[in-house]
Order: sequence, then C-alpha cells, then structure tokens
Amino acid sequence: MAKVAILACKRVQDQLCIACAKCFKAIHEREGEFARYADDDELDLVALGSCGDCPGLYIPKVKLMNEIIDYIERDYDVLHLGTCMVKARKTGQCPIDFDQLTTLVKQNFGKEVVVGTHNY
Repeated sequence: MAKVAILACKRVQDQLCIACAKCFKAIHEREGEFARYADDDELDLVALGSCGDCPGLYIPKVKLMNEIIDYIERDYDVLHLGTCMVKARKTGQCPIDFDQLTTLVKQNFGKEVVVGTHNY
C-alpha cells in the first residue's frame, strides 16, 4: 500500500480548485503523478495540507503535519507537491524553489517528494 501526503498551494487550494476534487479524482483514477501507484492495491491519502502561504512556510507546515501524523500514529512515504503549487510557481510568481524544497524535506523528514499530482 502506498501512503501519500499532499502539500497544496494555500492561495489556489480552495479558490480555483474547490475541495481539491482534481487531486482526489487523480488518486482514484491513478492519473497524472499518481499513475506511479497503478500496481498498488490501495493508495492511502494520509494528509492534505497547504504550503502555509507565501513567502513559503512549507517546512514549518510539513513539520506540523508530521507532528499530527505521528500523534495519531499514521505515516506516509511520499509527499506530493500539488499541481496547484506547480501552477502557482509558473504563473503566479510563487517563490518556492522545488529543488530546495525537495532537498529540505528529504534532509529534515526523510520523505520522498514528487512534484505534481494531476494533469488537469
């Protein structure tokens, strides 16, 4: 079973992509970046949260997310950066550096990072 968490853009998450319905569809259909889990019987979405807003509070947000996850005795293996974060970076002048974020998450939390969630 693959266990994933998603970090979404706070400014886009519930403004343009209401209720993260696109990510949930992609998980269910194993589309976009979730196609990598096509052979897994189950895909467990452990957490879904925001980046913390600009100028990039993502590391404190991931830390808080991990503390809650530890408290409720759940864990995840992969952190997906939502397509909304990718779009915010490309079109909304988001200051997040995905390479730096990936490195920091791996160093601080030991989690794999995948940039993106879906293609729509």
